[in-house]
Amino acid sequence: MKPLLVGMSILLVAALAPASHAQDVAANFPVKPVRWVVGFTPGASNDIIARTIGARLSELWGQQVIVDNRPGATGTIGGDLVARSAPDGYTVLLATGAPNTIAPILFRKAPYRVEDFEYVSVVAHTPLVIVVGPSLSVKTPRELVDHLKANPGKVNWGSAGTNSSPHVGLATFEYATGTRFTHVPYKGSAPALIDVASGQIAGIHTSLASADAPIRSGRVRVLAVAGPKRMASLPGVPTLAESGIKDGEALVWFGMGVPLKTPPAIVRKLNAGIAQALASAEVNRRLADLGLEIVGGSVQDANKYVYEEAARIRGMLKAGVLKQE
Repeated sequence: MKPLLVGMSILLVAALAPASHAQDVAANFPVKPVRWVVGFTPGASNDIIARTIGARLSELWGQQVIVDNRPGATGTIGGDLVARSAPDGYTVLLATGAPNTIAPILFRKAPYRVEDFEYVSVVAHTPLVIVVGPSLSVKTPRELVDHLKANPGKVNWGSAGTNSSPHVGLATFEYATGTRFTHVPYKGSAPALIDVASGQIAGIHTSLASADAPIRSGRVRVLAVAGPKRMASLPGVPTLAESGIKDGEALVWFGMGVPLKTPPAIVRKLNAGIAQALASAEVNRRLADLGLEIVGGSVQDANKYVYEEAARIRGMLKAGVLKQE
């Protein structure tokens, strides 16, 4: 009996050891710098959000959060890098609609699926804004619709890339109004906005975070907010619904994703860090200035939000509003 009890004790200790080790690793996380991959160019909304929250996380953790921009292919270059990285919490993705709920559904050869990530947190979301430059003289959304109907396919309209969130936004606008742009995809909103401001293209659907600087400088104008309500930072700009355009709403969400098999304890530690960062008055002010509405919540809340967004994109694909590439 005694040898049997000794053997059972050894087996019990062996079984508990991995769980104990995992708890220790999570409790001490992070013990080295964390790389936050952004699949878009510096200066875009994704980049600004990662740098704002990353700076606060660096203070909280005592370890540097390094923002690593990997633009291209509608964010999937960065997304693929993270999806294939070690699931240890040290390589994370600035998750958003383009690489996480749009590209995996609309690109036939997408390198990963929506389900290949664990979604740590949805940090914030924001409506797209409709921005025009000096080459377009329209003053209201209704005037834009009239101009498009008089010039179908002749108005060049930028986006952050094919099947990016801004591209989905302009496709939604076309479907809601029966109009047609000529789509001009870029590698991120920042370079597209440069061409809007210079008159190379007429306009773009984008986030206020991306367009903040050129709007403040007066180089571009905001025609409308593609959301359910006016934005506090743009109180004089009407929504599309207020302008008589129904079903043109387009929201963009931002968060953090990690490879699917990242230990749950580390995922929760990352979520707790983001919650602490979002509680900072400075972070709140910066995000609010960029027109972002904080979402936050648990890991479960984040995954529910993302999968509901994925279902919406699949619905638009089925309805013919969007097409697979």
